[in-house]
Amino acid sequence: MLDIYMNSQKTGIMNEMRDFVKSVPKKLLVDMDENRITYPAEYVREAAKRKLLGLRFSPEFGGRGLMWEDEIIALEEVGVLGTSLACLYSLVSIVGEALQVFGSDAQRKKYLKPLLEGKLFCAEALTEPRGGSDFFGATTTAKKQGNNYILNGQKRFVVGAEGADLFLVYAKTDEKTKPQTSLSVFVVERDMGVEVKHVYGLLGTRGGGAGRIVFKNVKVPAENLIGTEGAGGLIFNQMMIPERMTSGAGALGGARELLKIAARYSDRRKAFGQKIRTFEGVSFKVADSIMDLDAASALVHAAARSVDEYGSTGMTRRLVSEAKRYATEMAWRVVNNAMQILGGIGYTNIYPVERALRDVRLAMIWTGTSEIMNLIIQHEYYKEVLGEKASIRNIEADATEADKEEEKVYE
Repeated sequence: MLDIYMNSQKTGIMNEMRDFVKSVPKKLLVDMDENRITYPAEYVREAAKRKLLGLRFSPEFGGRGLMWEDEIIALEEVGVLGTSLACLYSLVSIVGEALQVFGSDAQRKKYLKPLLEGKLFCAEALTEPRGGSDFFGATTTAKKQGNNYILNGQKRFVVGAEGADLFLVYAKTDEKTKPQTSLSVFVVERDMGVEVKHVYGLLGTRGGGAGRIVFKNVKVPAENLIGTEGAGGLIFNQMMIPERMTSGAGALGGARELLKIAARYSDRRKAFGQKIRTFEGVSFKVADSIMDLDAASALVHAAARSVDEYGSTGMTRRLVSEAKRYATEMAWRVVNNAMQILGGIGYTNIYPVERALRDVRLAMIWTGTSEIMNLIIQHEYYKEVLGEKASIRNIEADATEADKEEEKVYE
């Protein structure tokens, strides 16, 4: 992490998070990875006990009223524990965003407060069996009947499904309108009839209870609608900020500690009569990795500042997408470099590198694939460039023969 982002408040948060992260027993990490634990409820409760959940949210509901730049510090530290525990820590920040920004006072009191207190556990239900990136093609429906909505459909890859008490669910309330206004968002309590039909076996990121959930005529009170009918697109765009910022920030912490393992190993391991760090094939991998890590850190923090200052604007969406893509891909490169430096021993469970390699691969897929990030990045950039006012020097006119308009053929 770059120290230029630190002040006394951020240092305090970092130290609190480091104490929390140190308190997590090794046994929990191992048991989750070996599928002996499918939902670590006590871990979430401990974070709540220390008032470390939902740092951005109002103190009225148990948060600290901090900014994204502050939460990034916490997210980076919890990322040291790996993607599964980092994701479960982040779920309150993600689901809580919908309640904080779009929910009613009654909904915040009923759901946000107990989430921050660790009395309720949550999950977000986005992806459906028929597709992931095609979010607005969702087929789960919510039909209004009196003072209730009747939900039918399925969601899958729902992290935390195994232990969640409530789900943030996107469902179609109007199949005739355009996709962006066809969806609405609901808080659906597990006891309303949500079925967890399957908990997935995963390559990595295990122990978070990722499952497929089914709604069969689930009756949801109209008061559980977040915002208004048809506001699903608006809420989704806002929700992608915490979705992607948590992924990017968590990747920083994991990559940082894996690189340290590789650096320490290279300073101890000898070959051909000298420490392997003296070989450029090793030391240049460390140099590439630390430069990559610092660049990702700068981008994630820049995105956080943009969110804090400008909210959900086009520029913010671009920066958040860049941060998510670059940081998660950086983590993949750093972990691969670490494994290469350790060699064969890095491929065993003597070191946590092999687990990290399995874990971090998912980060380039969830909360929007790298390809979806590219779509957003280029789309928002074109909007910026083509909508730019003439207050900046037009260097196109500085070419020697820029006035030869007849040579500028576009069709």
